[in-house]
Amino acid sequence: MTNNEQGRTIEAGALKALAHPLRVRIYDLLSERGPQTASSLAALIGETSGATSYHLRALAAHDLIREVPGRGTARERWWERPKGRVTLPGPDDTMSPSNRAAAQIVTAEFFRLRHQTLMEYINRPAAEQPEEWRDAGLVMTTMLDLTPAQMAEVREELTGIIDAAVERYRGQEGAPGTRRVSLRAEIFDLPTATGRGSIQKG
Repeated sequence: MTNNEQGRTIEAGALKALAHPLRVRIYDLLSERGPQTASSLAALIGETSGATSYHLRALAAHDLIREVPGRGTARERWWERPKGRVTLPGPDDTMSPSNRAAAQIVTAEFFRLRHQTLMEYINRPAAEQPEEWRDAGLVMTTMLDLTPAQMAEVREELTGIIDAAVERYRGQEGAPGTRRVSLRAEIFDLPTATGRGSIQKG
C-alpha cells in the first residue's frame, strides 16, 4: 500500500495495525505536527521512546508512515505521514468480525481526538492566541432539510472547496506567518430529526 496525492483507502491489514489508541494518536500527531522522532513523540504523548519506537515500526511495516529521506541518524530516525487524502473505512456488515472490531477502534479513537482538539480550540483563552489569529477560525453547525441528491450536491461542493484550498496553499509548510490549521467538513443525515437553525463560533 502506498500513499499518493490522489488519496488512498486503508485496507484490512493496515487497519488492524492502526487499531491501537496510541498508534492512532501517533498517526494523528504526524499529520498535525509534521515529521517527528520516537523521542519527540514520547514527550508529546507521555510515553517512553521505546514504546513510541515500537509503534512507529508497526505503522511503517504497513506503509502508514515512512522514514524522512535524508534526515536523522541510525540512533535518531525521523518519521512522517505521507501526504495525500486518507480514507478510514468505518465498520460495516461486509467486514469480518476482526476487521469490524479494528475499524471500530480506529474510528472511535480518531473522532475522540478530533473532538478533543475542537474543545481545546473552543476553550483556549484569547490571551493565549496572537491577536491576528483570534477571529480567524470558524465553528458552525447548520440544520437543513435536504433530499439525498441535494445532500450529495452539497458534499461535492464542500469537497471542491477543500480540494481547491489544498492545491492553492500547497508547499507552505514552515513559511513565515503560517500555522498548521485543521480544516473540517461534515454533512450527514439525522433520520429522526426535523427543523433548522444555526450555531456558530467565530
